[in-house]
Amino acid sequence: MRSLALLCLLVFATPTYAATPEQHYLDLRDRYIAKFSKAKESDETFKQHDAALNELTGVLRGLVGPVTIKGLPAEGKSNADTLFKGDSGFGHLDGLGFASEGDKMQAVVTTTGLLKHWLREHREDGLPQEIAAAFKSDRFYYQAIQDSAFAKYAELPIAKPASASAAVAVLGVRGNGDLKGAPHEIDVVAIQGEKVFFLAVTDAVKTAEIPACEKVWKQMMARKTPEDAMAKEDQAMDAYTKCFAKEAPSQSWFAGAVKKAQSQLEMLLTR
Repeated sequence: MRSLALLCLLVFATPTYAATPEQHYLDLRDRYIAKFSKAKESDETFKQHDAALNELTGVLRGLVGPVTIKGLPAEGKSNADTLFKGDSGFGHLDGLGFASEGDKMQAVVTTTGLLKHWLREHREDGLPQEIAAAFKSDRFYYQAIQDSAFAKYAELPIAKPASASAAVAVLGVRGNGDLKGAPHEIDVVAIQGEKVFFLAVTDAVKTAEIPACEKVWKQMMARKTPEDAMAKEDQAMDAYTKCFAKEAPSQSWFAGAVKKAQSQLEMLLTR
């Protein structure tokens, strides 16, 4: 009897940990990824896949809550748009995704918990694990949305509102080919409470190439080493964008780019 009483005390004294809503979403997502990554392609598989994404969208809406961003649909859907591991576009930032016609404007709204988990999942892809560092990395803007690469040309010094714990804006070029040219996309990311807001606008601003940086590019491309053409272009691009970031604040178009980025931030956080 004494042993039974002791056992009962241990049972009742043992804390129980209910899964958080975020963990529920991740568990559900991972089960579907395991299922569809092994499934044979068929009309029925694709039908089940669409149903799974709809279910995940419902869970995310409960996590994120209502979102209103001017110029974007009122109802978001899962930003993780494929559950087939290895598919192009697999591994996007978990959250509610919103897109305008032609994807000229795209947004993702998620939670800090899901963001931290996503960063851990992409550690081996070169994503910084600290949120502040991730927001300054071009890898974040590349892997969070779309299926095309992103080259960061400069940070835009936006004013962080008191309601936000973080706010970063970057100017860059997105594409599947040559990323060298006058940057025109502005991406803004901010944290307000436990929510993370990300907005990317293509053709947000008109800029121009910088002669001093063009000179840096040509000098780098004229070097005899490395012999590998792709490695040489990567090094030249790195030097070119570093030059651009340094010279951009002195350009006539820079103030307009900062103003545009500030307006994007206000679109995200105005409620």
